[in-house]
Amino acid sequence: MKNLIFLLISLNCLSVFSQKIYMDILSSIDDKKMKYETTAKSIWNLAEMGFQENESSAILQEVLKEEGFVIVNGVAGMPTAFEATFGKGSPEIAILGEYDALPGLSQQATPYKMSSNGKAGHACGHHLFGTASAAAAIAIKNYIVKNKKSGTIKFFGCPAEEGGSGKVYMTRAGLFNNSDIALHWHPSSINGASPKPALANKSAKFRFYGIAAHAAAAPEKGRSALDAIEAMNSMVNMMREHVDQSTRIHYVITKGGEAPNVVPDFAEVYYYSRHTRRDEVIKVFDRIVNAAKGAALGTGTTMDYEMIGGVHELLHIESLQKQVHKNLEKIGGYNYSQEEKNFAEKISESLGLKLNTEYVEGVQPYNSSIEAKGSGSTDVGDVSFALPTVGFNAATWVPGTPAHSWQAVAAGGTSIGIKGMLTAAKTLALTGMQLIDNPKLIANAKKEFILKRGKDFIYTPLIGDRKPALNYRNQ
Repeated sequence: MKNLIFLLISLNCLSVFSQKIYMDILSSIDDKKMKYETTAKSIWNLAEMGFQENESSAILQEVLKEEGFVIVNGVAGMPTAFEATFGKGSPEIAILGEYDALPGLSQQATPYKMSSNGKAGHACGHHLFGTASAAAAIAIKNYIVKNKKSGTIKFFGCPAEEGGSGKVYMTRAGLFNNSDIALHWHPSSINGASPKPALANKSAKFRFYGIAAHAAAAPEKGRSALDAIEAMNSMVNMMREHVDQSTRIHYVITKGGEAPNVVPDFAEVYYYSRHTRRDEVIKVFDRIVNAAKGAALGTGTTMDYEMIGGVHELLHIESLQKQVHKNLEKIGGYNYSQEEKNFAEKISESLGLKLNTEYVEGVQPYNSSIEAKGSGSTDVGDVSFALPTVGFNAATWVPGTPAHSWQAVAAGGTSIGIKGMLTAAKTLALTGMQLIDNPKLIANAKKEFILKRGKDFIYTPLIGDRKPALNYRNQ
């Protein structure tokens, strides 16, 4: 209530009537807190991985369908992707929602690590991401109806962000072509809306084929597919010295053979290459491919590879970022209950940190300087080259918690995650209502977008023309 009172005072540029309407809409998110909490926790418990989010996608679709949204599922060739649309006319505001989990990171909502048993877990908080975005879409829908506004709100159910590049296929299919602005957010350990970099990324699975033989009795008759992978990895690791320092290369051997006494006739390695610029990513990836070709030649094996994902870097629109930062400050952070504080202190201890809730209770100061250090990649990057796009972070984890950790899964299953989720939903909703009411915000964003992207820009997806890698999480 304190935050909403502050919001009412801070929206002094609006009439008293408009202020009350905004307040009513934001309060409606709190009124449905239990519903949204149940939705998020259901998806958290399911923890379905990329392109396998059948139940998670269905849950969000049902939540939106109950509110009068028209659902189109299976879009862009992905069974778990969908569009949910309400309203008509301009402007059209797109809200992105994710719901995929990560492999091998299952964790209960406890402040100590538990065995994952090889199961997936929501270590990036996408159960909160999808739910908050849906809550915001519903709030904006209510604003359109209550005030008889012209405008369309479109929720995009985006699968397989974690390596599957779901939004790239949606961008390639032209699903964002009619929208004016795209809004998104992401779970984090702080509240902040400064421009946050995201690296361009190309990923692929390299598969080597050799000749099986008895490793002791007839090794000369064999050709080891695993040797080829080791040779490839060795060459790529030597290459690290001779690439731009912003380059990131990671790999994991997903198949390495079945028994030590059998020369492996098949082996597979999964590679990521990243950089702040997509043109550099393409060059690095091509060098990785050449290393794979050389490894096959040198070990007497054969090789092919499958592109799994490829995303653009993130294009930031400063005017939108500053607006969202103001809105996040107006919504404000939240305080821990004593139980939440006890939980958070134990999580902080596991990270070797002392608990500091400054940017849970408040918002990190705005910083227009974009530094790539510590950045990951996201398929939102491709969306950001299709239309003006803006996002922010909300504190759903204990301060200092890294993404893709058991600590992130744990906090995401508690009331800490839910409180951060509601902050995100209100910030998205407030921004969406302002965009509907103020065409100048959209016009300015579009001008900046064309200037930064380039007037003659032609979108070329890094995945090429391949179909969605629907089985990329299958073992």
